[in-house]
Amino acid sequence: MVGIGRTPVHQALDRLMLEGMVEIIPRKGEIVSSFRINEVLQLTEARLVNEAYCARLAAERASALNVARLEDFLGQTGHWAPLRNVEKLALLDRAFHQELARAAQNHTLAELLRNLHERSLRFWFVSPGTPDRYERACRQHEAILAAIRRREPDTAETAMRAHIESLRESMTRLL
Repeated sequence: MVGIGRTPVHQALDRLMLEGMVEIIPRKGEIVSSFRINEVLQLTEARLVNEAYCARLAAERASALNVARLEDFLGQTGHWAPLRNVEKLALLDRAFHQELARAAQNHTLAELLRNLHERSLRFWFVSPGTPDRYERACRQHEAILAAIRRREPDTAETAMRAHIESLRESMTRLL
């Protein structure tokens, strides 16, 4: 027994249904929605526009604390990438991108990106793990962080765009 009532469970399922992550089949139950190529393309398009701009703003506005946190997440990622621990890597990826959004100092943009990341998180668990996939993502994060450290908005935006494009390419190959 979990110890929670039915109402919170129903509310959570309703939210997941609204976000397209769960399908509710009357008198049958609930199932996790499968990926659709259209969903992947739409999410990556939204991330391309918003996250690339976020990286630009972060390069202009990041504090020393933001940079230190990004470096910490990247260091942890470097540890876990060779071990292929998908759960740890997915959480570190989310933390890296959330800190990047905080560094942009735009609360509205950070909330939008949080939603997009939450919806994209499951990509980590279904996309095929090529031998260098995690190391490649780590190098892409390093390029983004290097541009932020140097205060180069154009380079940060380009590096983020390449990172999101790489995700889109790997997901479209899968689907």
